[in-house]
Amino acid sequence: MSRDSRYDILFEPMAIGPVVAKNRFYQVPHCNGGGYRDPSAVAEMRGIKAQGGWGVVFTEQCEMHHSSEIAPFIELRLWDDDDIPMIAKMAGRIKEHGALAGIQLAYSGINGPNLYSKEIPLAPTALPIRTFTNDPVHARALDKQDIRDLRRWFVNAAKRSQTAGFDLICLYGAHGFGIFQHFLSTATNHRTDEYGGSLENRARFVQEVVADVRDAVGDTMGLTLRLSLDEMLGDLGFANSEVRDFIEINRDLPDLWDLAHGAWEHCSGPSRFKEEAAQYKLVTGIKSLTDKPVVGVGRFTSPDVMAKMLRTNTLDFIGCARPSIADPFLPRKIDEGRVEDIRECIGCNICIVGDMTMSISRCTQNPTFMEEWRKGWHPETMNERASASSVLIVGSGPAGLEAARACVERGYDVALVEAKSQLGGRVARERRLPGLSAWGRVSDYREYQLSQKANIEIYRESALTPEHVLEFGFDHVCIATGSHWRRDGVSRQHIVPMLVDPGMPLFTPDDIMGGHFPTGHVVVFDDDHYYMGGVLAEALIQKGCSVTLVTPSAYVSDWTVNTLEQETIHRRLAEMGVNIQLNRGVEAIGAKAVTSNCTYTGATRELACDAVLMVASRQPDAALYEALRAQEDSWTDAGLKSVRLIGDANAPGPIAWATYAGHNYARNLEEPDRGDALPFRREVAQLASG
Repeated sequence: MSRDSRYDILFEPMAIGPVVAKNRFYQVPHCNGGGYRDPSAVAEMRGIKAQGGWGVVFTEQCEMHHSSEIAPFIELRLWDDDDIPMIAKMAGRIKEHGALAGIQLAYSGINGPNLYSKEIPLAPTALPIRTFTNDPVHARALDKQDIRDLRRWFVNAAKRSQTAGFDLICLYGAHGFGIFQHFLSTATNHRTDEYGGSLENRARFVQEVVADVRDAVGDTMGLTLRLSLDEMLGDLGFANSEVRDFIEINRDLPDLWDLAHGAWEHCSGPSRFKEEAAQYKLVTGIKSLTDKPVVGVGRFTSPDVMAKMLRTNTLDFIGCARPSIADPFLPRKIDEGRVEDIRECIGCNICIVGDMTMSISRCTQNPTFMEEWRKGWHPETMNERASASSVLIVGSGPAGLEAARACVERGYDVALVEAKSQLGGRVARERRLPGLSAWGRVSDYREYQLSQKANIEIYRESALTPEHVLEFGFDHVCIATGSHWRRDGVSRQHIVPMLVDPGMPLFTPDDIMGGHFPTGHVVVFDDDHYYMGGVLAEALIQKGCSVTLVTPSAYVSDWTVNTLEQETIHRRLAEMGVNIQLNRGVEAIGAKAVTSNCTYTGATRELACDAVLMVASRQPDAALYEALRAQEDSWTDAGLKSVRLIGDANAPGPIAWATYAGHNYARNLEEPDRGDALPFRREVAQLASG
């Protein structure tokens, strides 16, 4: 197949200062939970994207000086020359495949609490540090000598970046995280000297740093400046109108303008709240203010939308973070005329969780993300099958679908059996909930891939018994039968079933997703703390119910702090009229009321209601697996070599955990037993002498 001519514009080269990008696909800086702890894993992940056709590939934010660090969060570090080999490995892997290698230099200023270095934070103005955890730390205002020092530190970091082999430097001034934004914004710059007050004065620092860095690296590297399109603080902050003024006044300042919306949650909002190209209005017209190229973001997944951004002169480069994670080979697939093979980002933001929890990131669509080096998993290439064995996969949810797809790619003959008429399992149900339609891409992608293969048979409406499985004669059986939501309240507050009067109509998420809705006033008890409680409260409001949401947490949908949507969820529910009761559990459910208790004092009160929606925990549906295990003596006679339980049927979790489980099963099927050895590689710090 060949490239559709409509997308030719995406593959035109373009200069960024003294260097040239081979196409318009630009992987903007994004975090990954690895940083300085897992540099080889990060390097291989970036290199795979370059192999997949991205013209520009950047690191995540790189702390360029020890006086501004964001521990406990794990980013890259370039504090001194000892860090050069780590980042040089990343530059080398990126350039190996013809992409420009970029590094994002960050001085966090008012966002750097320095919990590790114990240095006093420095910022344009003395203010409390702004972090996700509200650290009780204040920044000291930079004096003139501090500013001269900071300029020198940027030069030092630029020279180290040059030594490491990078082609591009991004000066970070977006999302509220960068010192340049702190100088430019009246919200964080209250100075009365030549660095504060007017826009001309507030722009002085970034102008000086750009000039300093240019002098230091000469014409060997391109310089980009990342700015927020709008701080979303009205006239108080760096609003879109003033951003435009700044760009017009400084039209040739950087070699490229990298523009991203507001705070991180504004820029990388999930698909539930942000559509593709959501930043279009904010970025439109900015190209006319500068002679330099412009890159923007917006969870671009459609080649048609990408091409339109370029044809309408809105952007020069298509900036992607999450779509480049979901499919590192997105550019190559467009180039080869394989658009239907793209694993489209679903906008669930599970990738961001790795950064927020200081762990290795995951991707719902791409289970190989951050496993490219650790496990040797390539997103487009599977290890060949070990034998001509056949595989039966029972259950077509995200785990079963991914196990089937990956086993088929390995060359096994596969039968996928589903008890219902529709494939997709939980994804088929959840995609119909408010705002979650994009999540259906998890099953859509895998169903399409399976439809193109000859070595798989799919059987719907086929509930199996253990006797069926043993009669079929498969060599390997994978059980991926999912889970169901518990009705008895067992979760975090209650470790044993709670008291429930049978006279109270009681519903679970499975009931709602099955089309069975309560009426009247409904108490939603959310002891799950991810998205489900909030989504179902919204669904009930849409059905005409009045809703009280009770949660033992201090936040609605507590865990979604990690996916950058918690504030938006709370605001949406409050605006819809949901009565939100935080720090309260449910002690018992009566026939006409719920007894709610304070999580701190135990004080109770009655909440009259017509029905209760219990969003507690999930129970694995593992009956088939357990029955087969009970008949293990019959396996040999049936020719059965292995039976494995995976996904939610093994241990319920987010959808990304399920696709990972399916992929892991397929990768390791019939592979040699590693015994007690670690199943992944890791890097261990070298002990210093003395």
